[in-house]
Amino acid sequence: MQLTKQRRTIEEEIRSLVTEARRYAPGHLRRQQCLTQIIRLIEQSQKLWHENTPFYEDAKQQMWVYFCQNICEAGTGERYDPDRSSVITWLNRYLKWRLQDFRIAKQTKQTKFVSAPAPGSMSRVRDVTDNIPSRPDVPPILEDTRAWAELDETGELCGTHIQNRPEINCQTLILRRLPPETSWEDLSAEFGVAVSTLSSFYQRKCMTRLRNFGQCQGYL
Repeated sequence: MQLTKQRRTIEEEIRSLVTEARRYAPGHLRRQQCLTQIIRLIEQSQKLWHENTPFYEDAKQQMWVYFCQNICEAGTGERYDPDRSSVITWLNRYLKWRLQDFRIAKQTKQTKFVSAPAPGSMSRVRDVTDNIPSRPDVPPILEDTRAWAELDETGELCGTHIQNRPEINCQTLILRRLPPETSWEDLSAEFGVAVSTLSSFYQRKCMTRLRNFGQCQGYL
């Protein structure tokens, strides 16, 4: 009974913050503060869907970007509708979709018999995606994270790298995995390192530093 009451209180507080955030224009300090408070409440609620999979953190990162882009306005998808579900339910649904995408991608890669693409088909796909304009409104969380990684004041990100491969460091991987992220397959081909090695390093070294940064900024 107490747990139900506490959950209802958190959901009501989140709903109130969403209403307040929508009163301010994109980029406004107060909107950013409201979104940060919502993220903190959701993380503390422990109601987010969780799976012990190597790609969970990547899916969760995509979820938070989606949250920032669609909680107040329709950005990359439909604007969040508080009359249809709670924010946590809305995000859990999106998170499960992204996890399913990662599972499908993994299964497709592991499939032994894959039809070769028709000549020129990959170039056509790339031609189409190259023409898609990037969104001008960058979510504050993403913008701050990118600035932090690029600056790397202490040199810790550049100094933390795969053994004997200083060019494959935390700064490089964090920046390349921020939306619009470079796929692990493309990074593997670029650096000549197995996807599992890159992903493992990212989870052990990069995600720890990303979480520490998020906590220091009040995002988590």
